[in-house]
Amino acid sequence: MEINAHTSMVGLFDLLMDAVFAVDASGRVVFASAACERIFGYTPQELIGQTMFDLILPEDRERTRQSANEVMAGHPQLHFENRYVRKDGKIAHIMWATRWSPADQLRIGVARDITERKHAESMQAMVYAISEAAYAADDLLALIQSIHEIINSLLSAANFSVALYDQDTDQLSFPYHVDQYEQRPAPSKLAADSLHATIIRTGQALLCPVSEDAPPDIAATVDGPKPLCWLGVPLRSQKGTIGALLIKSYPGGVCYTERDKELLQFVSTQIAITIERQQMQARLLHMAQYDQLTDLPNRGLLYDRLKTALSSAKQEQQPLSVLYIDLDKFKQVNDTLGHGVGDQLLQAVAERLKQSIRKSDTVARIGGDEFVVLLQHAHTPKQASVVADKIRKALSSPFVLANHSLSIVPSVGIAHYPEHGEFEQELLTYADNTMYLEKKNSLLRSAAST
Repeated sequence: MEINAHTSMVGLFDLLMDAVFAVDASGRVVFASAACERIFGYTPQELIGQTMFDLILPEDRERTRQSANEVMAGHPQLHFENRYVRKDGKIAHIMWATRWSPADQLRIGVARDITERKHAESMQAMVYAISEAAYAADDLLALIQSIHEIINSLLSAANFSVALYDQDTDQLSFPYHVDQYEQRPAPSKLAADSLHATIIRTGQALLCPVSEDAPPDIAATVDGPKPLCWLGVPLRSQKGTIGALLIKSYPGGVCYTERDKELLQFVSTQIAITIERQQMQARLLHMAQYDQLTDLPNRGLLYDRLKTALSSAKQEQQPLSVLYIDLDKFKQVNDTLGHGVGDQLLQAVAERLKQSIRKSDTVARIGGDEFVVLLQHAHTPKQASVVADKIRKALSSPFVLANHSLSIVPSVGIAHYPEHGEFEQELLTYADNTMYLEKKNSLLRSAAST
């Protein structure tokens, strides 16, 4: 087949709505029909000599190479789909019918623009995928990461950021931020001069190709090239705007379109509802596992952590200790100064206890004025006694609350694994008993001194 010799055939090709191509084994264009300009934005003259792989969206290049190898091996492709970056930076979805001409050593292909169809399919597919991600994700970070992957598969959104807005504190937080050049923004007020804040304040989607004369909050300074294009949408739920989702591209990337904005706006409510549901589940789980007054782990979570710690200690043959703490004469504080001051005292005690242990250890409130500290990861009995003394000293310093200086005396009981038990309840019972023994001795000493 000598393409250049068949001028009448070329004229027929130019009448087709689909584009006809001929490329050599390396992917270099040797012929392109007139329709390629409508589909790809390049004239036939601009395409001839170019390598088609250079126009393919980077994420699709490897599988396109595999498809080309199959075609050249004698296996025609009739419905192969991939994405190209048009001359104007927009994404074109293409379906190919391709075969190999051994005599001419050329791949002959017909390209059909299916961008509109893919856009409609994408809208519905994203809604389903986001709903599925909501049930599969273990936490908010995992959920947003899944949403990023879903959107990136459709819009080429490598740079992706989510800001969440707390109306009670007027605070923006950034639970998820992936960017080639820009670091995660620090938490800020809604009045901050940023794109996320602008989207949330106005409640409007933002599509902005960045130019030299762009406003400062758009053409942001980063440690690298200025972004090529921004696309951001507010995340709205029945409670109002809860945040903003922002994607951006840098030079060499794609330019987002009104169609892309429409797609993100279409799924933004679904994303907002999904994030809100995840936040609600996290709050309910926190309420079930943590003491509402002190925000310390409660009895149930302590048992779970102690069980896990014992399993690890048995497997690794490591020591483990449990401290049982009771506040002497706490009832007198409630009776004389009221439960409000008593609650403040418990909160202050919780803070001092947390400051007395390592982050890898656990301090829990198991009821009333009783606390338990779980010391793990190679805490020897001697080290546990040092921590107990540290706690006694920390809690013996006066607490100044509601214009009252309160002095309390803690009683601390200690149990060591495996000497005092191999199971959760055994250790807690032993530590509880030694705590009461210390309390009894303290009362006897106090009585003798008077």
